[in-house]
Amino acid sequence: MATQHSRSAARLMMAPAVVLLLGWMLVPLSMTLWFSFRKFLPLRGGDQGFVGFDNYVRFISSSSFWPAVQTTLVIVLGVLIITIVFGVLLAMLLDQPIWGQGIVRILIIAPFFVMPTVSALVWKNIFMDPVNGLLAHLWRAFGADPVVWLTDVPVYSIVMILSWQWLPFATLILLTAIQSLDGEQLEASEMDGAGFLSRFIYIILPHLSRAITIVILIQTIFLLSIFAEIFVTTGGAFGTRTLTYLIFQRVLESQNVGLGSAGGVYAIILANIVAIFLMRIVGKNLDA
Repeated sequence: MATQHSRSAARLMMAPAVVLLLGWMLVPLSMTLWFSFRKFLPLRGGDQGFVGFDNYVRFISSSSFWPAVQTTLVIVLGVLIITIVFGVLLAMLLDQPIWGQGIVRILIIAPFFVMPTVSALVWKNIFMDPVNGLLAHLWRAFGADPVVWLTDVPVYSIVMILSWQWLPFATLILLTAIQSLDGEQLEASEMDGAGFLSRFIYIILPHLSRAITIVILIQTIFLLSIFAEIFVTTGGAFGTRTLTYLIFQRVLESQNVGLGSAGGVYAIILANIVAIFLMRIVGKNLDA
């Protein structure tokens, strides 16, 4: 049992990390809130005083605000569906004894370690190029006209790129969960005559619920702030402008840090609303 002295020593040793972490979070947040109530034009005179909620009203009344929120949520939902469905299938496949299993697992997990900018460039120039891209050659091989991905189906293209990046993460988490499943339970159900579909629905899927919850929560946090993939591929055009990219454009176009900071506050509010919703709907599995 820990003594009062050991607990005090533990708190003392943790204090620098806690202070650093709080500073890392609170200082940028405080500066964002401060700038959001001011008209700060760095290239046109600097700080021009307090403007109240004018930045918030201007940002939310923009015709681009709600479409950007909608695009953000569509991309997040699309990536979550694809990564979870295919993540479960890949995890079950990788759990089977196959030749070169270790190499296959490394190859599947590898895309997660590729930088977002590099990944977007690879997809844009090697896979989705309408003239020399691999997908264009595949389409021509079947006698069809190549798809101009980033202009014809831009949102789905972004979803595809992000799904390729995040599928390894989902697969790794779900594979770990599947490997912790009691094999005797599956064998007993098989001996009782349960088919594969029944075993999957009533045994495997409930066992994966907590892992799926973790995947959803972690991916959502990061997907709400995607930027590099859109910047490299479409530049926010063709309906791919997310809330994060809209903030970037507003600051870049108007050179108004206060307006961008107000957008940042809206982004924080949206992230918290989504997080609370997810915790209420699926987060209860963590307590099961």
